[in-house]
Amino acid sequence: MRDWGMMTRRRAAVRMGAVVLGAAVLATGMVSPSAAEKIKVAGIYTQPIQQKWDARLHQALDKAAKAGEIEYVFAEKVANTDYVRVLREYADSGVKLIVGEAFGISREARKVADDYPNVAFLMGDPFKPHGKNFSVFDNYIHEPCYLMGMIAGSMTKTDKIGMVGGYPIGEVNRLFHAFMAGAKSVNPKVEFKVNFIGSWYDPPKAKEAAFAQVEAGVDVLYAERAGVVAAAREKGIIAFGNVNDMNKEENGKDVVVTSALWDMTAAIDYAVAQTKAGTFKAEDYKEWTMMAKGGASLAPFYEFDDKIPADVKAKVKALEADIKAGKFTVEINDNEPKSTF
Repeated sequence: MRDWGMMTRRRAAVRMGAVVLGAAVLATGMVSPSAAEKIKVAGIYTQPIQQKWDARLHQALDKAAKAGEIEYVFAEKVANTDYVRVLREYADSGVKLIVGEAFGISREARKVADDYPNVAFLMGDPFKPHGKNFSVFDNYIHEPCYLMGMIAGSMTKTDKIGMVGGYPIGEVNRLFHAFMAGAKSVNPKVEFKVNFIGSWYDPPKAKEAAFAQVEAGVDVLYAERAGVVAAAREKGIIAFGNVNDMNKEENGKDVVVTSALWDMTAAIDYAVAQTKAGTFKAEDYKEWTMMAKGGASLAPFYEFDDKIPADVKAKVKALEADIKAGKFTVEINDNEPKSTF
């Protein structure tokens, strides 16, 4: 015999589950998969995944895939003229979260997000979040840049520091300003030579710009772009790295004192969790790329550990703790920095 009471209770539970699921869909526009279920995530990159900015995204997503949290697919070297097509193809394929960069096609990417309300978009973008499913992030490693500046300001003998960047855009400008402010905090006499090479990847051009700065008297270089470390090595001076650990990853042994590191793991983990829960919403992931949440850090000093003044290392360590605790705020200045000599 059938247990009609049990069947009635089961039907009621199913109806209640449907009501809850329906409410979640109405609230967020997204169906919530099980937290234990893998979701399909796509990465779309304009550069090869070896290029260090895109590499930060790729490495974080690959880590989530290896942990069994997601099924990860990606496309690299996607030109802006082809980016929207690739976005739509992935959105049509059943991908639940798309991670990429919309710096040159922000308006077009937002239109795609509007057309796919059940897909979560986390895009590198200098503007505000959009709609219900278009979140943005940028490179906020200005805090470790300030700490690097403190070390650089204490190690220069000529009181002249050179800085070579790609383009004078917000995400680069804020790093330069923070580095300069950190150096000034320990050495008010320090001056800066600033150059932008007009490219994200042109090591020979960056190297030549660094050579010119050394000729002008700098004895410390901030290597925002690839090629600067090679120049520092040839000229016998020290350098400071950017985004990845340039001492270990870009032949910087005995040249790169430390680097301001960017890690997207915390941001990606948060986005994946939100997508799985069906609670992903349009927000700015800025805080997830800063020191307090593990998105930014200072690389080890390696062979330079004994060459940095002990009092400066102590100040850096104390200030790092204050930054993470919210007791000290490094100013964000996106204006183009200028040379001071």
